[in-house]
Amino acid sequence: MLDTHVWLDWLVFEDEGSVPIRNAVGTGRVEIYMDAVCEEELARVLARGFAKRTLDARAQEACIAQCRRLSKRIEARLSEGERRQLPLCRDPDDQKFLEAALAAGASFLVTKDRALLELSRRRSRLPFRIVTPTDFRAALAGY
Repeated sequence: MLDTHVWLDWLVFEDEGSVPIRNAVGTGRVEIYMDAVCEEELARVLARGFAKRTLDARAQEACIAQCRRLSKRIEARLSEGERRQLPLCRDPDDQKFLEAALAAGASFLVTKDRALLELSRRRSRLPFRIVTPTDFRAALAGY
């Protein structure tokens, strides 16, 4: 599972940190999951633009199309019991990534978001690891 920050690094900024993720997906070592709520956030952020770059409608659509090609679509419908398994994120807007990762049965939630990474430092009991792209690259080496 990738959060919006990581998707942007991959799709818009072609950040070097996303190369190991791209390669792992390309070789079939890794699957990425996406639900409608997380995709909607990505679309909103793409439409907003960035300090140094704005994407026209065609470029935004191309990013979403690529995201859809690269990821497996899931439905992040959790029961109350499943939701209670998750810690509450300090930023309620980021809770959707935890829910999607749980619904997907993901092994990792790859993020650059401070509020999500804070949960990983709290040693919360989660069925997946919350890691930075750098930590994910290191984890891939062990697989």
